[in-house]
Amino acid sequence: APDPAPWGSSQADLKQLVGRIWPTGNIIGSGIFISPKGVLEHAGSVGLALVVWVLGGGIAVLGSLCYAELGVAIPKSGGDYSYVTEIFGGLAGFLLLWSAVLIMYPTSLAVIALTFSNYVLQPVFPNCIPPYNASRVLSMVCLLLLTWVNSSSVRWATRIQDIFTAGKLLALALIITMGFIQIFKGNYEELTPSNAFNFWMSPSVGQLALAFLQGSFAFSGWNFLNYVTEELVDPRRNLPRAIFISIPLVTFVYTFTNIAYFTAMSPQELLSSNAVAVTFGEKLLGYFSWVMPVSVALSTFGGINGYLFTSSRLCFSGAREGHLPSLLAMIHVKHCTPIPALLVCCLTTIIIMLVGDTYTLINYVSFINYLCYGVTIIGLIVLRWKKPKIFRPIKVNLLVPVTYLLFWAFLLIFSFYSEPVVCGIGLIIILTGVPVFFLGVYWRNKPKCVNRLAESMTYWGQKLCFVVHPQEGAPEEDDLPFTHSQLPGSEKSLKK
Repeated sequence: APDPAPWGSSQADLKQLVGRIWPTGNIIGSGIFISPKGVLEHAGSVGLALVVWVLGGGIAVLGSLCYAELGVAIPKSGGDYSYVTEIFGGLAGFLLLWSAVLIMYPTSLAVIALTFSNYVLQPVFPNCIPPYNASRVLSMVCLLLLTWVNSSSVRWATRIQDIFTAGKLLALALIITMGFIQIFKGNYEELTPSNAFNFWMSPSVGQLALAFLQGSFAFSGWNFLNYVTEELVDPRRNLPRAIFISIPLVTFVYTFTNIAYFTAMSPQELLSSNAVAVTFGEKLLGYFSWVMPVSVALSTFGGINGYLFTSSRLCFSGAREGHLPSLLAMIHVKHCTPIPALLVCCLTTIIIMLVGDTYTLINYVSFINYLCYGVTIIGLIVLRWKKPKIFRPIKVNLLVPVTYLLFWAFLLIFSFYSEPVVCGIGLIIILTGVPVFFLGVYWRNKPKCVNRLAESMTYWGQKLCFVVHPQEGAPEEDDLPFTHSQLPGSEKSLKK
């Protein structure tokens, strides 16, 4: 069966993938429609909020340069997971995979799904926050629908991603254009220095750290190019070029989107809005204000699809490495889609969706994201010490990882101080992976009863999802002692 990994084998497939996941697909995402309220709430002024957005882009550049060196020094697919496993060993790699499967991807999915429901329901409830139950039910319906689509066809999933990316670009282009028109008309009172740095509260260091966490959610995805680093032509030249073009462009878009918001809304109006882009459209677009919630809904719908697509492939890759149950490395016999991995992602997302609100979940996932980024960049310094003579087509100045790690330490320490419960829960969930690793991965000689139980659960999972292990390099039928229909992993054998 074809390998359903998100990257193709041909150069054309690769170029298509890079075009999707880097400039328009994963960095400029749904976060820009969610995070502005959280950043402003913790920053305490318009000016400081804009500074946070600009500095967030600068930190993303530093992190990307560190990942670029790792990507060409360790030319393996898988990004953070591959680097941490190579440098620190199986336990560290497993914990990163564990946190991604149970925290990072499901929480990001939950945030985007809740944003989708808020933007769809806000025009229906213009004078109040949409009801809790209605928001959760609509989010779950959207998630289940896209899980079914991804389970049914890889082609459908990629087409949805292509089509719905247009909604994201339309919304941002419209917001920025209207913002420039407002500035030319002289409507920029909130952006004058006297008003922009007029603090309605004095932010503590902890509040400032939380503002950066909220903004970092919108920048998440800057490390995704590392999944295809080994396939790039002349990475020494093209990878830094991609970083220095893409991330400043994203920072420009995010900063001017926020500037546009403040040309139409006061800080208090933005903070009281449950869907910032909808409020912006109502103030400036008149009869065409419906364009904004529709565009953002399309954007978030595509974002959910994209995260489902990539998170299920991470489960798939981890299972193939032996770090997750083997059932998650199986694909449907007809559709070649990783249905068990998709169901796990869907279930964990629904659970997280029911236990937190949007901005608490952003703090939760951003803290864990930064923790994993920092561990990976510490690995860069460790690798230089352990293997100083390894070939490095890209080698950044040591000040780059050191500067990033200083900011990383500041962010984690003070965000943990400000949100000890939220951050503590994330750390506890990561640490639960330690006994799971030793019992499930490290311990090879398990009792026969445990192996039989695992085999039985895998067997029933195969029957339920109609999945088998992918066959790579299968011989021709004439060379086999039996036909393909008699193979242990075949459709007829599975039915039998």
